[in-house]
Amino acid sequence: MRKGRLFYKIFIPILVLGTGLVASFASYIYISTVSSVNERIAGSKQNFISQTRNNLEQQIRTIEYAFDTYSTTTSFSEAVNNPITGQDFIAYRNVNSQLNYIATIGMERANYALISLKHDWQISDGRLSALSRQEKNELLKAYVENKDQSLFWIKTETGIRFVNTLPIYSKNKQAIAFSDISLETLNQAIQTGEDSSVFILNRRGELIYSNYPEEALLTPGQVTSILTSITEGREQTGILSLKELDPHAAPAKLIYAVSDYNNWIYVTLLDQQEISGALKLTKFGIITMSAVLMLLISVVAYILAIFFTRPIRQIKKSLSIDEQAASKNEIETIIQSIDTIVTEKESMESFLKAEMPQLETQLITNLFRNRVSADELAARLPQLGYRQMNDSVFVTMLIQLDHLGEREASKKDILLLAVNKLVEEQIPASQRMLPIVLNDKTQATILRFIGRSEQEIRHQLLEQATILMKNARDYLKVSISIGLSKTYSSLLESKEACEMSKLALHHRLNLGKESIIFYEDISMVVSGPVMLHYPMELESQLFDAIRLGDEEQVSRTLYLLLAEMMKKNKNSLNFEVALVRFVSNLIELEQLLGIEVLLKQDNYTLYHVLLETRNPEEVERMLVEEIIFPMVRSMKDKTNKQFRSLSEQIAVIVRSEYDQELTLEQIGERLHYNPNYLSNIFKKEFGTTFSDYLMNYRLEMAKKWLVETDMTIREIAERLQYHKPQNFIRSFRKKEHVTPGEYRKSRQAV
Repeated sequence: MRKGRLFYKIFIPILVLGTGLVASFASYIYISTVSSVNERIAGSKQNFISQTRNNLEQQIRTIEYAFDTYSTTTSFSEAVNNPITGQDFIAYRNVNSQLNYIATIGMERANYALISLKHDWQISDGRLSALSRQEKNELLKAYVENKDQSLFWIKTETGIRFVNTLPIYSKNKQAIAFSDISLETLNQAIQTGEDSSVFILNRRGELIYSNYPEEALLTPGQVTSILTSITEGREQTGILSLKELDPHAAPAKLIYAVSDYNNWIYVTLLDQQEISGALKLTKFGIITMSAVLMLLISVVAYILAIFFTRPIRQIKKSLSIDEQAASKNEIETIIQSIDTIVTEKESMESFLKAEMPQLETQLITNLFRNRVSADELAARLPQLGYRQMNDSVFVTMLIQLDHLGEREASKKDILLLAVNKLVEEQIPASQRMLPIVLNDKTQATILRFIGRSEQEIRHQLLEQATILMKNARDYLKVSISIGLSKTYSSLLESKEACEMSKLALHHRLNLGKESIIFYEDISMVVSGPVMLHYPMELESQLFDAIRLGDEEQVSRTLYLLLAEMMKKNKNSLNFEVALVRFVSNLIELEQLLGIEVLLKQDNYTLYHVLLETRNPEEVERMLVEEIIFPMVRSMKDKTNKQFRSLSEQIAVIVRSEYDQELTLEQIGERLHYNPNYLSNIFKKEFGTTFSDYLMNYRLEMAKKWLVETDMTIREIAERLQYHKPQNFIRSFRKKEHVTPGEYRKSRQAV
């Protein structure tokens, strides 16, 4: 129900005020929550990176301490100051045991090695190997010469390496200790349940570890900026903004922790996506709460607006003012309603005048349905402008479309309206009542005649119908047929007259398209004796052609059959009965042949469409294109499939029973088919006779046995059902142009 202006003056301010309050409250909650979540996640990340630093630092200290301690022992001095070869098992075992001990207290799955620079040997991963001069020089150059440190960590392709030149406090380095820690080992040591990125920078600002090495999350420039900022700040833990360090970087925060032991910097990222993920549930809750509050405010605003506008609505109701009418001001609407009441009568009269054609159409439709009483008819005719109807006689004219030309069936309603307009323009209003479209197939007109004889009426009807048919053909490009009832004196008899015209139109099947049919002309046929004629001989010829799949013979025979049915059955009812019988016989033929064309369709709909189609050409087209030709094609496909199946069964029997007595008569008894029938279809599918196929297959098997077995020619002949070896040799020579013995020799020679 449309509300007035006063209603919205109350409703909208309350709604806007409530919306503002809800938006402010939701914004405050969201901002507070975002700040709290940021602090919580940042604190969690800070704890995580500090814990990572402590854990890794503890393991690194252990490794460094273990090697430092070992370098001060007597066993170390004895080991590095003496050569170790494959025969020095005790010395090798002592060093390897010490490395294994360091592995147990250090990081798991790390590779520990000790290299003697004095005697050029190396023990790594439990294996003893000798150092070449080149390898030794490379080690000295890389780790000893010009180095101010005895202990340092470097990044490798597979992880990080701990290098300790021993003894640690002596300038005369006798050995080098390696600890190679892979990325997998580091990842396991630093692993966490959350998907966090971790970076480790050494004291020189070099990135020595990243748990996402394949993703360049930090550029070299950003790494340098991080080192500078942390060095200047001199804080062991803290948070940096990546955007401040690099204006082109994505918005994210860097959380770091600096090691007191070796000044390594441990960094993790806090990006916006993590915060957004944590806030997802909060956002949903705030939106839901806001929606509920908005709904409550809307309901309250609506109730208040309804309450304060109730008096105005009661006044409008008393004045019968249309609630749907748009108005700028309710008071103004009340004033205008007075003018509306004054002009209401004039408006009603204009409305009735405009609706007169619809009222007349309804009256004529009710006449054809026998839904008008004599009193109602007498009262309505003068209102619609019909005078002196008692002196008139009437004829009901029905028009139906024979053919739509090249138009689609969906255009049929438009064409019926066009035909209705054609009747309205051609026949003067004094000689007819209002033409109407009776249903989706028929246009109807009640024609009116005053002071005319039956002969004159018939002549005028024929002349008008002929002109209508010509105009429809010329202007609308359609063919029509016209049915005319007998004359009648009372409009209350219009229903019976309509049935007469319909019955006349039924005879289009016998007369063809563009027919003008008077009920008097066919009444004798309708009321005469019923003699049904059915061309059974032509039907038998048609069914034979369908079985053979002969489309040309089907077309010729069907045309003769339909022509015979139309010619002999003058009564349209007889023709319809014959047509139904023909379709039923087609369905029965389908069932006998085992094909499915009509069996898949709705047979009731098929009968209905055929009986409603009054054009003989269209009936023939439907039977040929939609029923019979699909049956012919289906029969062809089925026959071809049957032939292929039977031929393949025969071939399978030959391939499996070639070494037995085998005849087509035996196969026919097994498959329950006539041998001559099997012979014909086998030759049609394989292009050779059964006997030739059997002989050729046996000879192929003989060739195989001659090459692959030691069977004699007599044994082969007996197994292949040759009663005499000479017959086998003769058949083999005829096909291969050599005897079996010669064939075997030629193959064995190859």
